[in-house]
Amino acid sequence: MERSLIILKPDAVQRGLIGPILTRIEQRGLRIVGMKLIQIDEALARRHYAVHEGKPFFDSLISYITSGPVLVLVVTGANVIEIVRSMVGATNPVKAAPGTIRGDFALEIGRNLIHASDSPENGEMEVNLFFRAEELVDMRRSADQWIYE
Repeated sequence: MERSLIILKPDAVQRGLIGPILTRIEQRGLRIVGMKLIQIDEALARRHYAVHEGKPFFDSLISYITSGPVLVLVVTGANVIEIVRSMVGATNPVKAAPGTIRGDFALEIGRNLIHASDSPENGEMEVNLFFRAEELVDMRRSADQWIYE
């Protein structure tokens, strides 16, 4: 099973979209194994977005992600990276398909509501950046037999 880090960014929290977004994740059948509401500090933000350092939008990205509380969660499941990325939609909400989180709820790239890991390797790295092992649960659900073959 893969793991993905998802961050409901400050705009999602401020707009009251935690419930609708979590509902989509749960209804899809993904397992939430860790979740916490935090305020990301600048040091953590810089580590998380290090791949973008030096790009023109880096400083505004750091300012934005540290501007308010975020909900970070770890989801697990078969092919979870690809599944979550398809649920989230294109980075630019203008290009995000209807039915995706960004396609349904976002309008601008700088306020695109959600982050999701883009590879299994980054998923593991990001999970370890935001969560200690003891903060994650090994949960089995009775419904899993109806979700996975």
